[in-house]
Amino acid sequence: MADKQISLPAKLINGGIAGLIGVTCVFPIDLAKTRLQNQQNGSRLYTSMSDCLIKTIRSEGYFGMYRGAAVNLTLVTPEKAIKLAANDFFRHHLSKDGKITLFKEMLAGCGAGTCQVIVTTPMEMLKIQLQDAGRIAAQRKLMPETVAAGTVETKSPTAMQITRQLLREKGIAGLYKGLGATLLRDVPFSIIYFPLFANLNNFGKRGAEGPAPFYVSFISGCVAGSTAAVAVNPVDVIKTRLQSLTRGNTEDTYAGVTDCIRKIMRNEGPSAFLKGAYCRALVIAPLFGIAQVVYFLGVGEFILSFLPKKDK
Repeated sequence: MADKQISLPAKLINGGIAGLIGVTCVFPIDLAKTRLQNQQNGSRLYTSMSDCLIKTIRSEGYFGMYRGAAVNLTLVTPEKAIKLAANDFFRHHLSKDGKITLFKEMLAGCGAGTCQVIVTTPMEMLKIQLQDAGRIAAQRKLMPETVAAGTVETKSPTAMQITRQLLREKGIAGLYKGLGATLLRDVPFSIIYFPLFANLNNFGKRGAEGPAPFYVSFISGCVAGSTAAVAVNPVDVIKTRLQSLTRGNTEDTYAGVTDCIRKIMRNEGPSAFLKGAYCRALVIAPLFGIAQVVYFLGVGEFILSFLPKKDK
């Protein structure tokens, strides 16, 4: 974000708009990431991101690549708004005379990552069920040996059906399954991303006080986002596996984070923790690059300028 002071409503609008644009652009890659991460030995349908997307279009049509997009588009606005606004809030209160140390930048990122999981966890929980439904359906057709005998093919559930079922069976805790893994992913991500972006962006500033050009903010957001995404990908694999409710007959189930780590190491090896890493980098880089450009352009401030101003 630029160093200029931005009001909280403008921050929320900027974060929300950036999230909506970014998700629309990169959602098919995110779907491929989820399906690749959920593949286990003996039930591999896809060899790569491109193979996954091609097979998805063939079996589910073009809009099959957007399974779960409605959930993301609905919840990404508050999620991105909380993340970006919280980081700005913590940076402002931790800075002294406009200057902030690297440690305090990381502390601000930690606060932002912790705040966002309120929305991130249920959003990811629902999105993963919807994204992975096509993979399970394809297994039934192409790899029937991986599906339990007598299993009846059912229609793909909707987000509301999944939500009602989880609330009925497990209460609000059902939507927050994988909360620990989400924290383990999002807190380190924010600790890496926000300080790295701020320092990269500072290199491109016009003079000591001037803002960086928009293309510098975009590139800085892309580089910082992809770096942080790859760094926390092992935890993202764990989170995806823990939050997946439907599995093939030959696929492992997990009791928690440590059980998941142990079984992945034993059955798939360390390389499994890097599944979908390049997909995740391709998703996160433009998401945060776009977010920084939206902030730079002041879209939120522009929208708010049309609202009637209160007389003092």
